[in-house]
Amino acid sequence: MIISISGAAGSGKSTVGERLAKELGWPRYYMGQIARDLAKKKGLTLAEGNVLSENDPQTDKEIDQYQSELGKTEDNFVIEGRTSWYFIPHSLKIYLDVSLEEGARRVFSNLRHNSQRNEDKSLENLEDVKASLLKRGESDRNRYNKYYGIDINDSGHYDLFLDATELSQEDEYQAVYKFVQSRLDNDKK
Repeated sequence: MIISISGAAGSGKSTVGERLAKELGWPRYYMGQIARDLAKKKGLTLAEGNVLSENDPQTDKEIDQYQSELGKTEDNFVIEGRTSWYFIPHSLKIYLDVSLEEGARRVFSNLRHNSQRNEDKSLENLEDVKASLLKRGESDRNRYNKYYGIDINDSGHYDLFLDATELSQEDEYQAVYKFVQSRLDNDKK
């Protein structure tokens, strides 16, 4: 089984994906880090890389091809990415949602403890983060609609669409884990 996790910024995708992969003993692939690293190689932040990708799809296409190949050549892994569900259509598709306010709060807290994320350079307060997340979300939606004709936020694409705004990290993880476990149990029958 391949589990693809998508969702809003700050929704807990990485936390859930990392823990789920560890608990299942499966590899984890994180497309957000690949995008950050590719932008950094070009001397750009993630936000600047996204703007560049709006007119030059090369970076997105590289990541998307990588995902597609993983889905064809490997099994039993967790992958996090905005378009993973699309490029690995046979995956178990999970979307984690969160309100802009709560997502920004989580991202801002993470930025204060992790300077390696390669986000916008001017994120000094919660309002800056909210503005950045809005801009990034719009860029993501526009690019994927332009390149593939898809709405990455449409709940109809996913097997589980979970609003994590009011959930603790543990409750969010347990909801996802129980859903995945029920699918794994069904596959064994």
